[in-house]
Amino acid sequence: MGASQEMAAFWVLCCALFTAVSSYSVLDEKLLFQRSLAEIARVKSTTDHIIDFTVNGKGQNQTYKRLAEFVDKFGSRLTGSQNLENAIDYMLNTLRSDGLENVHGEPVTVPHWVRGEESAELLQPRSHPLAILGLGYSVGTPPEGITAQVLVVRSFDELKARASEAKGKIVVYNEDFVSYGTTVAYRSNGAAEGAKVGAVATLIRSVTPYSIYSPHTGMQDYQDGVPKIPTACITIEDAQMLWRMSQRGEKIVIKLTMGAKNLPPAQSRNTVAEIIGHKYPEQVVLVSGHLDSWDVGQGAMDDGGGAFISWQALSIIRQLGLRPKRTMRAVLWTGEEMGIIGGQSYWERHKGNITNFDLVMESDIGTFTPLGIDFTGNDQATKIMKHLVGTLLTSVNASKLSSPAEVSDVPWWIENGVPGGSLINANQDYFFYHHSNGDMMTVEDAHTLDLCSAVWAVVSYAVADMEDMLPR
Repeated sequence: MGASQEMAAFWVLCCALFTAVSSYSVLDEKLLFQRSLAEIARVKSTTDHIIDFTVNGKGQNQTYKRLAEFVDKFGSRLTGSQNLENAIDYMLNTLRSDGLENVHGEPVTVPHWVRGEESAELLQPRSHPLAILGLGYSVGTPPEGITAQVLVVRSFDELKARASEAKGKIVVYNEDFVSYGTTVAYRSNGAAEGAKVGAVATLIRSVTPYSIYSPHTGMQDYQDGVPKIPTACITIEDAQMLWRMSQRGEKIVIKLTMGAKNLPPAQSRNTVAEIIGHKYPEQVVLVSGHLDSWDVGQGAMDDGGGAFISWQALSIIRQLGLRPKRTMRAVLWTGEEMGIIGGQSYWERHKGNITNFDLVMESDIGTFTPLGIDFTGNDQATKIMKHLVGTLLTSVNASKLSSPAEVSDVPWWIENGVPGGSLINANQDYFFYHHSNGDMMTVEDAHTLDLCSAVWAVVSYAVADMEDMLPR
């Protein structure tokens, strides 16, 4: 056989092998999907029992009562505060008392920002106190405060166009609310952009579609090489009033006083609890929410609800005497509000074990009436999850599966191939209360929390009890 004939024979063999491998892969996918359907059918009677126990049985109102006791006891839980650490101690003891396994805290170094006393007063064209909330990481003013004329703008583009007017002034942003993801740029970058044109402080219209004279706090980002100036949020009502005054050509003067400080880093913990799997204990289905909150309200919605349905998912399984094939793990994050600190720490600590993470789930966008699951995964995993949600959650009208998962503390896992999920819920009012004094237990509803807990428990248990891990 000549060289050309040998080469032709080689390519024929390669093509045959490729066809065989491809056919095997397609066959393997079909077999996995069929096996997954059988597994979902097998657990349906159990998941129906989970739902009935949670919504109608002994588990009814349990999540609400547990969350209410927690937030009434501790209130807001700012990263770096002793109050947050006391709340974590309480949760560790409570999770152990609930009979969960491997309960422990994992150390996390967190930033320690304190608000201090703060106030703002309109001096001209009339005297009027302004409701404010300083933004995370903001520096304070001098003790005597900052008294300066005001420049009101509607956008970053307008600020740049009027840059010559900004030096020595307090810049007020009266931006329109488009969506949280879009409009939050003013809260995040408003101070840095103001400082670039010589502003001495910035006040940002709260990032919310609705207000009853309620300022909303949140984290802002200073930029390297740009002066750090004090920054706070004001109400929609005051921002619009200041804009109207500016349009009439009136001189506006504000006195701003902020006692904010950035203290040395502090020690905190992620809170972990498990139900250890009986067949594949090293493999993990993770559910999560964050325990820290801003220092206003009670942090009941952001993110007490998400943290407590994650505890409840495991608690329900424990109370029913169930034990899935792989481990169910709840992680209650610390330091989310100040920059996803706990989530990143957990990733760095555990990423070497990534092949054993089956599914990561996070609830941090409200616990209102559940509609289904947002999911990120490959086509095969999505197909399996769509069938799982559509089969097991129809009785609670939460059978929707959409994409992508909306997460904050677990993006690294998803970016590296682990399937991820979040809770779809009827949260159109979420940003009414977000990061404000309105985030109180009153926002939560007992029956709705039961439904969210049922959804969280059913999905995490069903995936944990399947013979095969989700494809990635």
